[in-house]
Amino acid sequence: MRILIDECLPRKLKWELPEHTTFTVQEKGWAGMKNGELLTRAENEFDVWVTADQNIESQQNLERFNIAVVVLISPRNQLELLLPLMPQLHEVLRNIQPRQIVYIEC
Repeated sequence: MRILIDECLPRKLKWELPEHTTFTVQEKGWAGMKNGELLTRAENEFDVWVTADQNIESQQNLERFNIAVVVLISPRNQLELLLPLMPQLHEVLRNIQPRQIVYIEC
């Protein structure tokens, strides 16, 4: 699976997904883009966008983008606080479909 990690998440999070082809927004040169433009670009190259933006559904009509979205919910976006969510993320990634949004929290 091809995964894009949002710039609001730690870059090192990609190393928790070694079985996938994973890039960060920064690696793609897309840092600073608004979510709509980011999703438009990402849907052509990625299967899933992982973010911490809990308001994404109210900001974007996600059904118009051919990409799945996973929202990680944590008190802060620090790697050590996100690591406990990784087993759930791995499980979600096995079955997630385009245009689906999944929220993962402790």
